[in-house]
Amino acid sequence: MVDPRQVMNFRVQAQQLDRVEGTLGDTAVLDIGAQETGPDGGRWALAIRGVDVAALSVADVILLWTVRGAPHLYRRADVGKVAAAVEPFSDADAGKRIYDAAKPLKAAGIGILAALDEVAAQMRAIVTEPMVKGDVSGRLAEVMPEPYLRSCRPCDATHLYEMPFRLAAVRAGLELRLDTSPPILQRIAKFEKAAAPGDRFDLVRTYLRLLGPATPRHVADYLDAPVKEVKARWPADVIEVTVGGEARSLLAADQPALESAEANGTRLLGPFDLFLQARDRATLVPDPAHAKELWPVLGRPGAVLADGALVGTWRPRRSGRTLKVAVQPWQKLPATTRDNIVEQAERLAAYRAVPLGDVEFTT
Repeated sequence: MVDPRQVMNFRVQAQQLDRVEGTLGDTAVLDIGAQETGPDGGRWALAIRGVDVAALSVADVILLWTVRGAPHLYRRADVGKVAAAVEPFSDADAGKRIYDAAKPLKAAGIGILAALDEVAAQMRAIVTEPMVKGDVSGRLAEVMPEPYLRSCRPCDATHLYEMPFRLAAVRAGLELRLDTSPPILQRIAKFEKAAAPGDRFDLVRTYLRLLGPATPRHVADYLDAPVKEVKARWPADVIEVTVGGEARSLLAADQPALESAEANGTRLLGPFDLFLQARDRATLVPDPAHAKELWPVLGRPGAVLADGALVGTWRPRRSGRTLKVAVQPWQKLPATTRDNIVEQAERLAAYRAVPLGDVEFTT
């Protein structure tokens, strides 16, 4: 029997959230991708893990549409292996990942992987120089047949389904230019997909390494993949442990770390930090009301992590030229924890290059 607190401590250490300094090369979350959503996205995730993000350049990191079609940061040097790792496992898997776009393709007798390859080939031909996403989409609508297209009322136009568009971009050897809105796509220089990702980038193994112990369902939900496909690729070198009455798997090599893990320190996790992406949300936040606050349908807050436990939420507030941080604690916090939160808010303000105005604790 493994106590949920052990699981939390293990993940804090595995994801290096207790680290003061680190390099891009040894930052574990970049093996699975750091989601770059919102102002406190992937680069903030690296900053709170000790990476000097101010020193990073486009030669160091690359932004790709990958897992769940979301933009994720990776090391540029790893792009070939990442491209191999994020490919759907099968036609059935690809169909699940593209949601409603699969239905017209299947009706037309078009295989989903073949469809992604066709979209990728057309995208590659179109994007010979940096292009805004909307322009790429418009050009694709001119060359792709009806099963690939949908009528979009908000845009008052016909264009490609969103998920095939996003998942085909890496297959086409395209990256997203950093800090562009709307997104600009451009070719990845000297792109070549690896034959296989290797253990370090294998998404099933990496999920277990960073978010274990876990079940095939947890991993499948994270990937938007069928559970059957994940089970077929489940590592052989795992041990079974019980967490909250549920049988889960852990990489055998990580058993000593799970048993001995201790977590210290305070961090302001961004809304889409990997720590919050674990699919066993009840392990992270046992209280349903707190879980509802942390994971609303729209407008997620960040989470306050203190000594291995999630103890509240936070939201940034702009006030003139300064940044305010509003903290909603879930319990009475010790004075030292409140001081540490203020210190982390100062860190956030420095990251955003604005003065910190105030940290407001809701009581």
